[in-house]
Amino acid sequence: MIKLAKYLKPYLFQVLLAIALLFAQANADLALPDYMSKIVNVGIQQGGVESPIPAAMRKEKLENALLFVGEAPKAAILASYTLVESGSPDYAGIAKKYPSLSGGSVYVLAKNAVLAGSDAGKSLSRSLAEMSFIAKAGSAPAAGQAQSSGSAAPAATPGQSMSLGSGLDFSKLPPGMDLFTALRMMPAAQSSAIIAGIRTKLDALDPMVADQAAIRALRDEYAAMGADTASIQTLYILATGGYMLLLTLISVIATILVGYLAARTAAGFARDLRRGVFVKVENFSLAELDKFSTASLITRSTNDITQLQQVSMILMRMVFYAPIIGIGGVIRAMSKATGMWWIIALAVGILIAIIVTVFSIALPKFKSIQKFVDGLNLVVRENLSGMMVIRAFGMQGHEEKRFDEANKKLTDTMLFVSRVMVVMMPVMMLVMNLVSLLIIWVGSHEVANSAIRVGDMMAFMQYSMQIFFAFLMMSFMFIILPRASVSADRVAEVLAVEPAIVDKAKPSALPEKVRGLVRFDSVSFRYHGASEDVLHDISFTAKPGETTAIIGTTGAGKSTLVSLIPRFYDCTEGSITVDGIDVRDLVQKELREAIGFVPQKSNLFSGTVESNLLYARASASKADMEKALETAQALDFVMEKDEGSGVEIAQGGTNVSGGQKQRLAIARALVKKAPIYIFDDSFSALDYRTDTKLRHALKEEVGGSTVIIVTQRVATIKNADRILVLDEGRLVGSGTHRELMESCEVYRDIAQSQLKKEELA
Repeated sequence: MIKLAKYLKPYLFQVLLAIALLFAQANADLALPDYMSKIVNVGIQQGGVESPIPAAMRKEKLENALLFVGEAPKAAILASYTLVESGSPDYAGIAKKYPSLSGGSVYVLAKNAVLAGSDAGKSLSRSLAEMSFIAKAGSAPAAGQAQSSGSAAPAATPGQSMSLGSGLDFSKLPPGMDLFTALRMMPAAQSSAIIAGIRTKLDALDPMVADQAAIRALRDEYAAMGADTASIQTLYILATGGYMLLLTLISVIATILVGYLAARTAAGFARDLRRGVFVKVENFSLAELDKFSTASLITRSTNDITQLQQVSMILMRMVFYAPIIGIGGVIRAMSKATGMWWIIALAVGILIAIIVTVFSIALPKFKSIQKFVDGLNLVVRENLSGMMVIRAFGMQGHEEKRFDEANKKLTDTMLFVSRVMVVMMPVMMLVMNLVSLLIIWVGSHEVANSAIRVGDMMAFMQYSMQIFFAFLMMSFMFIILPRASVSADRVAEVLAVEPAIVDKAKPSALPEKVRGLVRFDSVSFRYHGASEDVLHDISFTAKPGETTAIIGTTGAGKSTLVSLIPRFYDCTEGSITVDGIDVRDLVQKELREAIGFVPQKSNLFSGTVESNLLYARASASKADMEKALETAQALDFVMEKDEGSGVEIAQGGTNVSGGQKQRLAIARALVKKAPIYIFDDSFSALDYRTDTKLRHALKEEVGGSTVIIVTQRVATIKNADRILVLDEGRLVGSGTHRELMESCEVYRDIAQSQLKKEELA
């Protein structure tokens, strides 16, 4: 994948934007369990009272709380509150909020006061907890005291004695006197001892219990002042739920945008990659094309790049999101319940073991899948292109077996990988459910021991599930990445090939008026990796206005020889010049524009006759095309159709005969009006009469151009100005028909095998 990273550069902004959105989505998803925990812990258990710092408190209650506070914190606390009495202008508004004040004085927290988190705030919170502890310990107020305090703590039974470190018996307090009044009336040493005893007992408790005690005392105080505690609770739950809905909306929007960006990026990446592969293959010489089969190049351009497109989209949506969720989930889970960290460690260890096992089993299979796809494509392509041969020899059964073998290999491998995936997912879900049960079992004991709160346990469970799903996403990526890696290597292999035939940095240019003089000077050629030359020391000149024919036995190197002129291959030794300029010094496009080439296998493209002719020269007129069709002896069968030159041509020209295909290919070359024409065995499908008429018409139409004809038929080239005879890659004869009949045994054998005695003269 890294080798293809440069194709993602145009989409770098979209990728970065998607990462930012994924970060926002992950943080929104990670915040939801925390808010759920707050609803349970604060909204339900604490009645919506979030802070242990009172917003308002009756004068006597705050003064009682200050008994347990040192002098420095006491001053800071009093500085943060404003005493509002019945005659104050603000009293009416406060009395409306707290209707049970009944004219009593109240301390109100100043708007700019910052007590939460400060030492003074912690002292006040602790003092409230101590007050709650006293109520729980069993204070016995006189009649009416419980009403005024609003405490929900039960009164001590008669005769009950609770030692608070000084041997004080609550039941022996005078009627109408509470502990706080008694503490003020006691000698300083005795009251200090009692307060120290209370703090000692409180210090032995978990800090969380102390915080809850402070909140409980504060909630009781609000109820005593007549505040609507049910409304406080409801508003808190609704507000927190509103934040959760907002976070969910942010997560949904981010998910949609990331999906959109990922789809656009992956589609653009695949499009650019296909274009890159196509352009690269277009620039391949025949030497590079020999390295890859056609079926393999098609698979790499379609199936492999489609794999990369899908993986790119999945990676953008998961590869950044999963680690953020996984790491963030671990951090947040530990903040909720540090004592249960081992559960997550155990679960993650099991997940990693499952992923590694699956990865080691599936990876070799993924590497085989693309090879099997290549093999299947090869069989299908051969069957489609060779259908007539298969039917002619009655080999349908044999080809069906070949297809079944290739198909079975691919199917079995895909089924194996699918079975591994099918087993992995239930195992992971089983582990996830077992972990959920373990969290509930351990967490319930932690809650019972006041180590964590119920909401924290629920949040811990949700974070554990998020961590699980993060690993599930990463495991899915580990499964698809090997196959994508194989596809990426196959595509990169094509892109990494550097064409052997390239234009020079400072090329030469053909003259404005190209004559078309072609000269071979001691040319030898061997294929890449071959140990011997296939062409040996060949020299000749093809002149403008003349027809140069090349004949020889099968495999003599005729097509290879003419392929060197347009630089489909480059010669190994010697030089080939056009108008005195070495073809290797010319720009390939400029060189090939000067050549009208008709290959041995005539290729027509899907479209119309006209579109195929315009392939040679887009500016050609109707008259030019008709003249080319007439010269190629193709005008009659084209014009007999109602559509004329607009008649449809099927892919590969399958709806025309072999002879018609060759004539259309010749007409296409003639439309070019080139100074050099190369006909590579382009008359083999023509009958003798059509061949003769076409050669005569060619002589008149392209008489001023250099014409090079490759053929195995002596009749086609009998009247050529020069005939070159090749045998096993060597030039063994050169001259006219008459000269060669006398001087070249190879030519004489070919001619005598094809022509009657009277035709040899």
